[in-house]
Amino acid sequence: MDYDTLDVSGENYLRWAINISVILKIEGLSECIIKDNHGTENEKYMALRVMRHHLNVVLRNQYQDIQSPRCLWTELKSIYTKVLLPKTRHEWMSLKFRDFGSVEEYNNALSKVTHTLMFCGEKLTEEELLEKVFTTANPKDLSLQLAYRDKGFTIYNNLFLYLSQNEQMNQMKDNMSGYEADSDDEESMGATSKVTDGVAGLTIV
Repeated sequence: MDYDTLDVSGENYLRWAINISVILKIEGLSECIIKDNHGTENEKYMALRVMRHHLNVVLRNQYQDIQSPRCLWTELKSIYTKVLLPKTRHEWMSLKFRDFGSVEEYNNALSKVTHTLMFCGEKLTEEELLEKVFTTANPKDLSLQLAYRDKGFTIYNNLFLYLSQNEQMNQMKDNMSGYEADSDDEESMGATSKVTDGVAGLTIV
């Protein structure tokens, strides 16, 4: 498999780390970056070769003396999570439920942030995930926020499912209202057409 190499800036570090994990797992070498003494010398060499193959040439030269895949993995993670963590924390602080057009769009953005934070060693609590929705919803929906709180959600996924179902129901209602409005317009146009036909057919004596 061929993926992008890790850039010196670390901008693509998370994607690189995920890709490397996938490759090593397929090759049966994933334990080589998890446990210090796991694998034969040949397996460690193969894992190290895979990792170096996907490093920018500058990084490849910089870490050429490291002969352990576990050490190389740990070193790169230590460096680039320090770059990634502040950026992701800022994304979390800036995340607002009201800024998204749908519940699913918000959840996708939230998932990206939570997974990145978890990779960097930080895990958001269920309370933090719930409060993020409640405190960043549109202020005009205060009554809904209170209603959601009153339901006593303790797990974010349960709130997400509830909000998604409500959103779908509201969309169905809107679609039905639009259909009924179109039907009323068609009936009105039909009635007007009949009246016009009648007037046009009158004979003036």
